[in-house]
Formats: sequence, C-alpha cells, structure tokens
Amino acid sequence: MNGAKLRARLAAGQAITMFTPHHASSGLAARLVELGADSVFIDCEHGTWSFEDVRMTAQIVRSTGGAAIVRPQSHERPLIIRYLNAGADGIMVPMVETAEEARAIVEAVQYALPADHQQRLVVVMVETVSAIDNLEAMLAIEGIDVFFIGPGDLSQDMGLPPAPPFGEPRPAEVMAKVAEAVGKIRAAGKVAGTLATLDEIPHWRTRGVQFFYVHSDPFLRRGLTAVRSALTAA
Repeated sequence: MNGAKLRARLAAGQAITMFTPHHASSGLAARLVELGADSVFIDCEHGTWSFEDVRMTAQIVRSTGGAAIVRPQSHERPLIIRYLNAGADGIMVPMVETAEEARAIVEAVQYALPADHQQRLVVVMVETVSAIDNLEAMLAIEGIDVFFIGPGDLSQDMGLPPAPPFGEPRPAEVMAKVAEAVGKIRAAGKVAGTLATLDEIPHWRTRGVQFFYVHSDPFLRRGLTAVRSALTAA
C-alpha cells in the first residue's frame, strides 16, 4: 500500500499533494496522479463513490504510483473498516473533535488491519473551534499521521460562508484560526495539513504545513477561461 510511502515522505519533511477528481472516476483519478498528484481524494462524505469504486480506483491509482485517500461520511467504525479492507491507502476522517474520537479511529484502523495498518495513512480532520481548543489532547494520541484543518467547515462553525467567492481570499479571522491550529500541531512535532488554493500554498508551506488538499476545478476553470479568451481574441 502506498500510504506508507506518503508517511515516509512526510517524515522526511516533504510536502504531499492530494487532489480531488470531484467525480467517481478511476480514470480521472489515475490521470491526476500521472500529471503530478501524490495522492487522490476519494470523498465518500459528499461524493457518490461506492465500495467497489473505492476498490477499483485504489488499485488503478496505486498502479500509477499514487495513493488513494478515502474520507468516510462519519466516524462509524464499520465504515472505516470496510473502506480500508476495500483497499484505501489512507483514511481521512471528518469532524474529529476530541482525543477519545481520535483514539477510536486509530483503534478501528488497527482492528481492520492487524498486520498491515502501518501501510495506511491515518488523517483526522480538525474542522471546528472546539476541535482546535482540544488539539493538545488529540495530538497526544499515537497512530495519527496528519492533523488536517478543514477551513470550509471551520468557516461555517465560525458563522461564515464555507468559502469566499472564486479568486478572493479567505476571511482574516479564519486564516488566523487555521494558523493557530497549525502552530499547535507543529509545536507538538506532528504533521499539519489543510485545504489550499494555488495562491495559499506558499503561505502555508512557509509555516510548516506538509499535507495539501487541492481542488482540481479551479485549474479547469482557469484553463477553460483561457481557451474562451483565446477564441474571442482570434
């Protein structure tokens, strides 16, 4: 499993990218890796991926040298186990707010794969102000590879829209809260991750963030806009 390869790169201080194809397409997922993505995000919280889609896509993504990271729709233990047994290279669990929840996720991974759990990447998503307040206790739990701050849900938890209009920066108060979480994670010697636009990546990289979740749609939007402009200018 390529989850272990990602862990080794993170341990060496390298940055890792995880792109989302936005669609249940093994071909598109593999193409993202061929074009340079380190891993692909299989979003089973908001997407339409089935267990068979996960199994097939993970196999194809690995064959191109990448890793398939699955987000289940909840903390439900059987779901985590099934996605791992379907072949996910890593699991990325949403809305983790306490040390008890983080510990239960690690235990579920170890139960699912008693002889193989070190081959998978374990990511917990920190998406509320309460979770950031509880980070010190969560960071003490062994077996978690990445503490990922989700700025969209964090924004909503703070009473703001989940994302700014395309091309505009995130609100300063959200950026400050993400920075607070990153600081706690880095101070504990752990790996921090977050969702970032192309413009935001340098900002977070200089602050020690290593795991970057990147949407593919903005690149498609820019490319299609450039094509339309070229056609208009012709």
